Amino acid sequence: MLKLYGFSKVNAGARGHTRDLRVLWALEELQLPFETVGLDHPAQDLTTDAYRDINPFQQIPSIDDDGVVLTESAAIVVYLAKKSGRLIPADPAGEAQVLRWCFAAMNSIELPLVALMVHDWTANGSDPKPRQFLADWVHLRMGHLERWFADREYVATDDFTIADLLMAHVLHSGVKDASLIAPYPGVQAYRDRCLARPAWRRTFEAYCARVEAG
Repeated sequence: MLKLYGFSKVNAGARGHTRDLRVLWALEELQLPFETVGLDHPAQDLTTDAYRDINPFQQIPSIDDDGVVLTESAAIVVYLAKKSGRLIPADPAGEAQVLRWCFAAMNSIELPLVALMVHDWTANGSDPKPRQFLADWVHLRMGHLERWFADREYVATDDFTIADLLMAHVLHSGVKDASLIAPYPGVQAYRDRCLARPAWRRTFEAYCARVEAG
């Protein structure tokens, strides 16, 4: 059976926003059987030699699907969709659009959000220019998305796909400051539409019941 390495305990600030949620959501949408191997981040479970052999970057999530070992949340989600034949088009052109937006979620959107998040964690506020630069970068990308959603319900095709799963989770986990998304009602509506899916709600509730704040 497929094993998912995810958190059993993580720091309180990250709980509810970790990247294993992307894989858990995909597994719930695809109705694939799996077992969870819970790792305790504060107890240094991710730094053991055994886990380093699975994930060289000592990160969550990872999977072992009967010997197929994968890391990186987006790569895992793509693998699961292609394995199940769901949430990704079967034709090459449709698949290419979904992959395009999977990469966009991980790079064009998540990168500036994470950069701003790290800045806010670490900066002492003595110089406002770096934060303003990063916030402007986020607003640039949000503006691009807002225009894209002017006449679209989902990001890559007419139907919900793994590209939406990844993009919605990035918008859920990466936007810590509500003012960053407030000017973009189309992006907000898109995110909320995706997060209203029953599979996400079941996934999030199960995660919160299982994963402790450390």
